[in-house]
Amino acid sequence: MPVRRLITLSAFALLLPFAATACSMSGDGYSSECTVSGCTVTFDRGVNAKASVLGIDAELVAVEGDMVTLAIGGQQITVPVGQSQAADGVDVRVSEVTSDKVVVVIASGLQTN
Repeated sequence: MPVRRLITLSAFALLLPFAATACSMSGDGYSSECTVSGCTVTFDRGVNAKASVLGIDAELVAVEGDMVTLAIGGQQITVPVGQSQAADGVDVRVSEVTSDKVVVVIASGLQTN
């Protein structure tokens, strides 16, 4: 039994760094960084940008003051800065709005804390 446990722990130790790595992507008007728990998408303001993360399309539609309108998987939602809302099976939080960018965190139901 100790040999089996040693093999299991060794395999776990070897695979753990791969689970913690992030995946980065960018396209016209956006960049994203994803981990196991979700993706942070940074949209450039003033351009028509659509990102595909966690198997859904996310698009910045409009910004009016502290209210951000997004299309998430075809569903249009309006989220105040600093708050979150559920859409298309994910949690969408607007974390930052500046004159140049909008930062949105899209998380699946699998949160790691």
